[in-house]
Amino acid sequence: MSQVLDTPPPTATPGHPSDDAAALAARYGLTVSGARPSLPEYVRQLWARRHFITAFATAKLTAQYSQAKLGQVWQVMTPLLNAAVYYFIFGVLLGTKHGVPDYIPFLVTGVFIWTFTQSSIMAGTRAISGSLGLVRALHFPRAALPVSYALQQLQQLLFSMAALVVILLCFGVPLSFSWLLAVPVLVLQFTFNAGIAMIMARMGARTPDIAQLMPFLLRTWMYVSGVMWSIDKVLSRSDLPHWAMVLLESNPAAVYIDLMRFALIDSFHAHQLPHHVWALAIGWALVAGAGGFIYFWKAEETYGRG
Repeated sequence: MSQVLDTPPPTATPGHPSDDAAALAARYGLTVSGARPSLPEYVRQLWARRHFITAFATAKLTAQYSQAKLGQVWQVMTPLLNAAVYYFIFGVLLGTKHGVPDYIPFLVTGVFIWTFTQSSIMAGTRAISGSLGLVRALHFPRAALPVSYALQQLQQLLFSMAALVVILLCFGVPLSFSWLLAVPVLVLQFTFNAGIAMIMARMGARTPDIAQLMPFLLRTWMYVSGVMWSIDKVLSRSDLPHWAMVLLESNPAAVYIDLMRFALIDSFHAHQLPHHVWALAIGWALVAGAGGFIYFWKAEETYGRG
């Protein structure tokens, strides 16, 4: 008569890899799924997906007005209509156009450049919270999302710049070699916008309600950025305290707006720019771009969880 013996599983001996999950993982080359890579490796992964970032931004831009009858025309019409409203309220009713040469090109340039920053930040705020299905389904560096949204807004601005050129020429602003300065200004502003978008993407992923607060903060920021009025003109006759004047001149949105006006509008002269304006523009781009990237990377493994 046969007898079946139940053999108990072997017990782990002290010091054996089965006692230590980390040692066992190292033994078989296992890694934690979704673990945050090192910063250089994260940069390499993001660069390897540059084609995805570009394609995603283009697809989002194409789909943005796909349901509208005028389609992509709204990419230009939206900022133009905003500029028309601001011209009536601030230029005509409040009189901010007085003493500002080429006020309509001045205003339209400010609206277009401000819209680029505003839209990048708003889109970045929802980059993770609004794409949870994509984040949870695929493995990729999450920074690709806020960067692609900032790139989408840059593409939209380039469409709008074509209309801006027509407006400048129609109002007598001559074509000039200084227009080439618009290229480095846009590069610096894009770097700044992408960095702030990454900061807001991390904050929005943790607290989605921030997206409801941002329109009020951005509207306040717009009013102090010289979009509809000349900061130089106000400061030249104002009794504001020195710290307030420094804040107005150092405001990154105002810096990029004024640099673009200096590049495109011949009646906007260098003395109207803040002191060390290029240093400010580069500094804001580096601080926001690098700081926002590192801040976002530190929470890489938390996105899409919980």
